[in-house]
Amino acid sequence: MGIELGSAVVLITGVMAAGKSTVAELLAGQLPRAAHVRGDVFRRMVVSGREELLPEKTAEARAQLELRYRLSALVADEYADHGWTAVVQDIVLGEDLDGYVARVRTRPLYVVVLAPSTATVQSREAQRPKTGYGAAWTVDALDRTLREETPRIGLWLDTSEQTPVQTVSSILDNLSAARVRAD
Repeated sequence: MGIELGSAVVLITGVMAAGKSTVAELLAGQLPRAAHVRGDVFRRMVVSGREELLPEKTAEARAQLELRYRLSALVADEYADHGWTAVVQDIVLGEDLDGYVARVRTRPLYVVVLAPSTATVQSREAQRPKTGYGAAWTVDALDRTLREETPRIGLWLDTSEQTPVQTVSSILDNLSAARVRAD
């Protein structure tokens, strides 16, 4: 627990089943004062009227996604304002990554993109109790969005051959590469 980030925000992003939840929780646990902000919690708070985000986005689904991103950025900033490191975990891909970075007021801001191979994601998805992929989203399609449409900012890690603990070590060892906004 020798790493001290203080008031900071770390965004962990990647496709479904990339290991974001596990890595974010482990990373937060390695820091002396950290909160794990799960972006999907804000989606699940919507009890009625929720529109799931599908490849053919409706205006309402897009508006709900934007609200989710605004809320998680706001919560992360509030934690940082009170001396915490906020480790945010969510699927923020394509042009949304630049938008998310612009929303976060806190400096420093770190971005970590988990980018395991599609074979690794398929294997991890098969081992999970929940299902993220199906008729609407495929591993290949979401991976294309990640690799072809997502800006190359922050620290990109191919975690195909890493355990979650090794991934957290890679993040901590390469934190300067993850920094996208300084003080």
